Amino acid sequence: MSKGLVIPEGYKSALTLRETQHAIKYIKDIFQQNLSFALTLDRVTAPLIVTSASGINDDLNGVERKVDFTIKEFDTHAEVVQSLAKWKRMALYRYGYNAGEGIYTDMNAIRRDDNVDNIHSIFVDQWDWEKVITRSERTVEFLKETVREIVKAIVFTKRKVSLRYPVLKGEIKNEPFFITTQELLDMYPDTTAKERERLIAREHGTVFIMQIGGALSDGKPHDGRAPDYDDWQLNGDLIFWNDVLEDSLEVSSMGIRVDETSLASQLKTAGAEERMKFDYHKMIANSTLPLTIGGGIGQSRLCMLLLEKAHIGEVQCSVWPEDMIAECADSGLILL
Repeated sequence: MSKGLVIPEGYKSALTLRETQHAIKYIKDIFQQNLSFALTLDRVTAPLIVTSASGINDDLNGVERKVDFTIKEFDTHAEVVQSLAKWKRMALYRYGYNAGEGIYTDMNAIRRDDNVDNIHSIFVDQWDWEKVITRSERTVEFLKETVREIVKAIVFTKRKVSLRYPVLKGEIKNEPFFITTQELLDMYPDTTAKERERLIAREHGTVFIMQIGGALSDGKPHDGRAPDYDDWQLNGDLIFWNDVLEDSLEVSSMGIRVDETSLASQLKTAGAEERMKFDYHKMIANSTLPLTIGGGIGQSRLCMLLLEKAHIGEVQCSVWPEDMIAECADSGLILL
């Protein structure tokens, strides 16, 4: 079997290929409408490529290789985005947004070093969103309230989808359980971070795991986070229990963004202080850029969850290993 591939025993998609394509559009239409209303977000267009010199591209964990190339017509090095975490904050400044207002966009990216399995693809599609906040809103409680609004939009979308396709029987818990990464480690000290996520998701169904990026009491971070967009004390991952795979499924990573103090501290911790040469970082340090909260919500991950699919390739078109394609076909699991 392909590395990382899981085919649940007796699995068969509840929807046909044609129904699946209709349902994907239905989910995207409903969810983004509810998300934009709940968080007061405008739809904007966003780049697929940025220049390397801009420092705008997301560095993720700092080790992933970007898809980069030179441009024939002018001497510039360009990169396909890995996410729009930094671009969105710059856009809010350029477009003149005020506190309480924000934007969202369809973000398409290529992450060439990502795993390829049931829930990972080198093609990433998500709703990237960002909203201007006040300094007084840089709190854990404001973060939690925002998470609750996103969960409400997901639960509402699930109910609408299940009404249209009654064969889909799954449910999503509408009240997220909040826990920090240190609390989770204290609860399950003899497990890996991913095992801890699975255990807490199985128990609570809908979970927001907070404070990701800094080292925990065991000397290791729960997961990697770039030091220059999320404040590691005010961020987290939204995960759900996936009944089909009997595992946790991360659907969103989000957080209150760094201010001048947390940026300096986290860059020092990460040994990445050289990034202060970029305009983006300078504009945070001198308080030119607005204070914001934002994140990404996986479009294919959400469709996979709501349509009760076993593989992300059932809801998106991407590139897969030949042996994975063959094994899925032999089991009746059809990739788009």
